[in-house]
Amino acid sequence: MLHRGRENTDGTGDGELTVPMAWLYAEYIADELLRSGDLMPPTSFEFRAGRDALALTVFLSDTDGELSGIRVVTQLETWLSLTAYDQPWQEWVQGRLRDLAKDGRDARDPDLELAGEAWRWLRETELLAPDLNAVPGGGAAAGEDEGPKVWTPAWQLGLPLGHLAIHLF
Repeated sequence: MLHRGRENTDGTGDGELTVPMAWLYAEYIADELLRSGDLMPPTSFEFRAGRDALALTVFLSDTDGELSGIRVVTQLETWLSLTAYDQPWQEWVQGRLRDLAKDGRDARDPDLELAGEAWRWLRETELLAPDLNAVPGGGAAAGEDEGPKVWTPAWQLGLPLGHLAIHLF
């Protein structure tokens, strides 16, 4: 039998599988937002970076534990403000994950565990992306239309993609 929620904290769980519904719902919302924006192929690493960044934003912004009951349209402004360029998103993510762990959530909480895995992947994975700080026209070979590229942490690429997807929704 599947159920949503945590096992008993004394280790006497009833052996049922705990389903990470909040994380799966956050990931579904993020996936739909990115697909509706049609910004990149769903099989690309860039898409995964955008989906994971958005899923973390959706999951961690649910402070009342009502994720499955939210209406996406009512949350768009919150997600836009959290993913804006001038916001310290990565510090917010680390702080929220730390706060959730301190709030007595079991370390084996499947939602929190998947959110932590997504954050590790976003933080530790680097993707080759256009150098947005490069001088226009400087360093690009004649006929090269892409310009210089640099290795970028996945979250730094995924976050603006997620933000744009919200705008396009």
